[in-house]
Amino acid sequence: MSQLSGPMSQDFHTRICLAASAAGLLPMGALHPHRVAARGLDHGTLVLLGTGSGFWTAFQTSPEFRDGAPDPVDRWSRRIVDTLAERFGATALYPFGGPPYLPFIDWAEKSGRAHPSPTGMLVHNRVGLMISYRGALHFSDCFDIPDADQPAPCKTCDRLPCTTACPVGALSATAPYDVAACHAYLDTAAGRDCLDNGCAARRACPVSAGAARSPAQSALHMKAFHPK
Repeated sequence: MSQLSGPMSQDFHTRICLAASAAGLLPMGALHPHRVAARGLDHGTLVLLGTGSGFWTAFQTSPEFRDGAPDPVDRWSRRIVDTLAERFGATALYPFGGPPYLPFIDWAEKSGRAHPSPTGMLVHNRVGLMISYRGALHFSDCFDIPDADQPAPCKTCDRLPCTTACPVGALSATAPYDVAACHAYLDTAAGRDCLDNGCAARRACPVSAGAARSPAQSALHMKAFHPK
């Protein structure tokens, strides 16, 4: 493992983030796995990538969006992250394609920018509960990354609206996620609101506004979750 430092190292991280943003992905944190005891990795630098305000525009113009084949978002993510990995000399890693699945939840928490929320889901300091990791770039070199050990936004949220927003209490602060109740509700006429606009609990998080997610994008994700 080699060490990059100084302005060149800082510029390298910036160039990665700019290229990811230009391609439609949001840089969602970075970490040195060996320094934070990240699962599954013991060296180098890991840069996490997800969906943000630029994703939907980029995805809508992609061949994956138009070709009608299964798993369009996963296929788009793989093409984009593979391209970034080749450009910058990294290994592309993905949260899908398992089992087994890579420990993205652990990596997200170790980045200092994602934290457990009262609902049991992770909450990100920029996109709230609209958190969606699409891939990661793992570099063998250890280079400078921003200090991003930020407090969980829930600690300064007085009302915690995410804990009461679910119409059937499938997501709450007092019980595990009730997946069956969620799917049953989505089968009803009242469930159209969540299907068309996204999970009510995720939308209720004040920080989720940072994702700038359109109803059409949320509907696509909900269709993948509840395809009936």
